[in-house]
Amino acid sequence: MADKEVNMTEQKPKATRDGFGEGLVELAKTNKDVVVVSADLTESTRASWFKEIAPERFFAIGIAEQDMFGAAAGLALCGKTAFACTFAVFASGRAWDQVRISLCYMNLDVKIGATHGGISVGPDGATHQALEDIAIMRALPNMKVIVPADAYQAKKATIAAVSLRGPVYIRTGRSAVPYVTSAGDDFKLGKADVLQEGKNVAIIACGVMVKNSLEAAKILSAKGISAMIINMHTIKPIDADIISSAAQQTGAIVTCEEHSVIGGLGGAVAEVVAKKGPVVPVEMVGVNDVFGESGQPDELMKKYRLTPEDIVIAALKAIKRKK
Repeated sequence: MADKEVNMTEQKPKATRDGFGEGLVELAKTNKDVVVVSADLTESTRASWFKEIAPERFFAIGIAEQDMFGAAAGLALCGKTAFACTFAVFASGRAWDQVRISLCYMNLDVKIGATHGGISVGPDGATHQALEDIAIMRALPNMKVIVPADAYQAKKATIAAVSLRGPVYIRTGRSAVPYVTSAGDDFKLGKADVLQEGKNVAIIACGVMVKNSLEAAKILSAKGISAMIINMHTIKPIDADIISSAAQQTGAIVTCEEHSVIGGLGGAVAEVVAKKGPVVPVEMVGVNDVFGESGQPDELMKKYRLTPEDIVIAALKAIKRKK
């Protein structure tokens, strides 16, 4: 695996939900079997971008997430690939029974566009900050879970999801984030990207935390510590081979996610380490079993210890545990 040149100043930062919307636009133009259903949050989820291109294949369900997933299931049974769009907290919580039975149990081609994931939702507060959704969704049989790192990757994930049989959960964010990938980069579901090689610790991240991990690696480098950076954009199915390889090469792992430390990326990585080995120290950077609150995204990331500096602390702890 070779180092990948990462340029976080390539373009103006953009929200991953915008990349999702761009993917829908591309599908509207190229795939007549793709339809979109929305639970009132059409502008916020960027489903409106699809509506502008293909209004005859767009269905507004209203403030009724459970009905939305039922309608999406019906469209899938009629041979369509349905994208159901809402906030992550509603997709994973309010309509969980419909997702479990109507989508996953029947393994239907419904792709969930779940925006406003994580603490960086900001002023909307705890009621709208999904911090448990990855854990909830990855526990469901047949569900695939994707957390893109930037808008380019979100667009590619949206388009690629159509080729996957069954339900897919695509988690995007509200706040703009720098690009950590390039438009021409390959994207393969279930295959993580090594953004930087390293020998002392492996930092495995998803979503906005990939950017923070790259910044942490620079701080660690100044301390003489070589950090491998892995963009684990697909949480399920997870890339067990790359996790095992990283554990073998570095002897210590740090996971980073804008999500609870319970049941998300950290849990998935720890499961692989325990089952596949080699067994190495694993430190987890995430929200520590609490709800969020209203505030500006940067303030919340600092309060809930999701900054590059917090990743550095976790990396140093993981390395110390090797000894």
